[in-house]
Amino acid sequence: MKEFNIYLTGVGGQGIGLLSQTLLRGADHAGLKVIGVDTHGLAQRGGVVVSRIRCGSHVFSPLTLSHTCDLVLGMEIHEALRGMNTAMKQGGALVYMDLSWQPLPVRLNQSPEITAEDIVGACRQFDARCIEVKPKGLPDARMQNMALVGTVAKHGLIPGVSKSDYAKALEDLLKGEMLTRNLDVFNRYAG
Repeated sequence: MKEFNIYLTGVGGQGIGLLSQTLLRGADHAGLKVIGVDTHGLAQRGGVVVSRIRCGSHVFSPLTLSHTCDLVLGMEIHEALRGMNTAMKQGGALVYMDLSWQPLPVRLNQSPEITAEDIVGACRQFDARCIEVKPKGLPDARMQNMALVGTVAKHGLIPGVSKSDYAKALEDLLKGEMLTRNLDVFNRYAG
């Protein structure tokens, strides 16, 4: 693989760190050259958290340029749209959680609430594949990240990385009951 870029975005407290590490280690278990970087600065105050992952033999830095990402993962609908407009390349793919943490401008009625229709319209502009993930039935809201990883695995969105590679990554990162619970959510969404 020459190059495959991933942009992950969400709000502090949603589990972007575990999501990023799971994808990174999954790619590593698949034998891909992979590098990543996380931005955690505002996580404690409910601010934006971003991670970038790059896979490929010609990748030497974790940073991505605007509109060069093959895959954008949004843990929250407003961040999904922002991530698309910031990072997605034409013909990319978006996987996003259908939930809103209502950023401050929305709460203050200074900006409109983003809807699934807005996301679909933006995907059309990017000629992008659009996959909405419903968080219903999760045993714990903190496991929304596993729903995204499972969806990525189900649709084979990262070339060369299999469901078992992601499961091995989770075994690296979690232990005991936490591993079991997260694997259950992952497997439910991975199909």
